[in-house]
Amino acid sequence: MSNTYRYLPDTEQDKKEMLELLNMSSIEELFADIPSELRLKGELNIPEADSEPTLIKKMKKLAARNISADQYPTFLGAGTYDHYIPSVVDHMISRSEFYTAYTPYQPEISQGELQAIFEFQTMVSELTGMDVANSSMYDGFTSLAEAASLAVATTRRSKVLVSKAVHPESRAILSTVSKGQGYTVEEVSLAIDVTDLEELKQQIEKDTAAVIVQYPNFFGSIEDLAEIKKIAEEKGALFVVSSNPLALALLQSPGKLGADIVIGDMQPLGIPMSFGGPHCGYFAVKQKYMRKIPGRIVGQSHDDKGKRGFVLTLQAREQHIRRDKATSNICSNQALNALASSICMSALGKHGIRQMAQRNFDKADYMAKSLGKKGFNILNKSAFFNEFVVELPCSVKEVSSKLLEAGFIGGYDLSLDYGFDNQMLIAVTEQRSKEEIDQFVEVLEAVVNG
Repeated sequence: MSNTYRYLPDTEQDKKEMLELLNMSSIEELFADIPSELRLKGELNIPEADSEPTLIKKMKKLAARNISADQYPTFLGAGTYDHYIPSVVDHMISRSEFYTAYTPYQPEISQGELQAIFEFQTMVSELTGMDVANSSMYDGFTSLAEAASLAVATTRRSKVLVSKAVHPESRAILSTVSKGQGYTVEEVSLAIDVTDLEELKQQIEKDTAAVIVQYPNFFGSIEDLAEIKKIAEEKGALFVVSSNPLALALLQSPGKLGADIVIGDMQPLGIPMSFGGPHCGYFAVKQKYMRKIPGRIVGQSHDDKGKRGFVLTLQAREQHIRRDKATSNICSNQALNALASSICMSALGKHGIRQMAQRNFDKADYMAKSLGKKGFNILNKSAFFNEFVVELPCSVKEVSSKLLEAGFIGGYDLSLDYGFDNQMLIAVTEQRSKEEIDQFVEVLEAVVNG
């Protein structure tokens, strides 16, 4: 049986021995403390178990039905993007020293991992224009919620304002976290494709802990951070900016525009799409908030012989302090994916990253203008980075299905989160060639014209 069902958790004999050790006669007795109405009655409605060879065949057959960016050109972004990843990234992160590393609890034998994290923190700080960055977080979405919690704890206020132009999944996580942390979240409406600053002025008040925007925002448009900073500062609220790190190679850094906390997702730099994850979040702050930062910070030092070394400088972990004094409920990091981003940034160099960002900007601009010439209405009124919204004469779902038949992965359907019917969010990265863009425009025109 063990050869057929390789991952069978325990045998009948195992169960018998465990029950005997507990002085119990049945599994039912073991679960007696759980109310009967909460327990499953009967068997789960799932298929019978298959042998490993049969299961592998089934799973391969299912996997073959997937269409990926390796097969079709993709114009789908909305938080996960098809970017160039230098081949050295995979070679380096596959080394066993990094592949199995987690947290350097023993710094004296973890110098390589600590240095890798230190370099990641340094590059994030340079991109964002902030004083200090942590060793990474799960993803950009949870980083945003942690930023709000930091703002609430620091200001001792109970309301957070978040723009509706912030990624819907970030806003959903923020809403969930706020319930546990005991603060309220209010959303600021849109002025077409950016945050409505007049409404922001009306909503912000003395009890506002933070104003949160995205840069570029979910629609690809670039927010006026300097003006938003003025509004937040007048009421003493912290200014939190969620930023695409690749775009920061081209745009003015949030730190120079007054941000107090800058967070985001490193996926555009060295992390594959992988059907949606895992990602790697970053978290950067001004120095005065350093001791409130979630996760951990690696610092550089010297030993008693003057040799350069690395240490865990700060760890705001709830395991180490009283729970009611904890600054975060994140007690981990994404060391491997942070390393992938660091290697990617190092391989590209500061000029290479800027060139890559410029190509994203230029190609998106080229495609938007090409669609405009075909009679499509581009809804972005502000400058945009590598995403924009196009209006269609029919449903996005219908159009996407026909695009797939023609060999293209279409954009994101904005009716799913915003109720914007017939509006598609299109992403154009440096991976898309002029030929692919031109073909997509031609196919889209043919699809909507029947």
